[in-house]
Amino acid sequence: MPDLSTTYLGLNLSSPLVPSASPLSRSLDNIKRMEDAGAAAVVFYSLFEEQINHESQELDFYLSRGTQSFAEALTYFPEPREFTLTPDQYLEHVRQAKAAVSVPIIASLNGVSSGGWIKYARKIEEAGADALELNMYFVSTDADTRGDVLEDMYVDLLVDVQRTVKIPVAVKLSPFFTSLPHTAQRLVRAGARGLVLFNRFYQPDFDLEALEVVVRPQLSTLHTPQALRLPLRWIAILYNRLPVDFALTSGVHTAEDAIKGVMAGASITMMASELLKNGIGRLTAIKADMHRWLEEHEYESVTQMRGSMSQKSVAFPAAFERAHYMRALTGYELPNT
Repeated sequence: MPDLSTTYLGLNLSSPLVPSASPLSRSLDNIKRMEDAGAAAVVFYSLFEEQINHESQELDFYLSRGTQSFAEALTYFPEPREFTLTPDQYLEHVRQAKAAVSVPIIASLNGVSSGGWIKYARKIEEAGADALELNMYFVSTDADTRGDVLEDMYVDLLVDVQRTVKIPVAVKLSPFFTSLPHTAQRLVRAGARGLVLFNRFYQPDFDLEALEVVVRPQLSTLHTPQALRLPLRWIAILYNRLPVDFALTSGVHTAEDAIKGVMAGASITMMASELLKNGIGRLTAIKADMHRWLEEHEYESVTQMRGSMSQKSVAFPAAFERAHYMRALTGYELPNT
């Protein structure tokens, strides 16, 4: 039987199939079920910078209540009930998960600024997490903020976290950089052991009846292949150019999707939408389909095929650049009308 084992962030994993950060990891029972179904590791849902800071500010509010209280300012922060677990409960959840399963637990910190909240990176390590995913989610709306300032902010945050922990740190990036390869290189030089491509920025919608801006998270589906193609392209371009592990996330629904990710150069392929929509048991089916595909195509292991479709390996490397854009547009045939 083909060998599906891989390594990511120095961790030995049974396969490239890893559930990404999602509500599924909030339940210890779900984490056990994911391991039983074949998950090689589990990425926890994120602990937010705002969540940690809110707890601190809420405590300060009650300690100083009656001296200078500006209650209306608290409305700018999420209500405590909007967070499923407090920061300390998050740490306890990591401890319980480590005791309950044998697969690696990758915790997730979501933030953009350096500050006291970073101390939770050390606490997460002490709770037993095998690695940390630093999820940087920031939308710049200030026209006076230069791109290099944002890059510096990302790098500085990574450096501060790296100084705090000894466990490997991966950075989850968005695709919205003028020069993604340069940004990725800076992060690797600053100590990132892994790059997770890509963070999906949820786009707001308008409720035309209530005249409100609403956020409706949209899961990827089998019918939206473009969700997979963006990280597929950039991992294929960056593979073997940077000394780092790549994780592909977004648009992984089938064994074929996972195989494409590995062929591009990913060490692991992460999924959430497929499991949320069709159940944790899909992991078992996808893993079996991967075994079957490798056998039919005479691959002995995923290591053998990793990077085989990267830009440095294919016969037509320009397919990942402008030439592919030109070919796609000039070769398009209009349907008969």
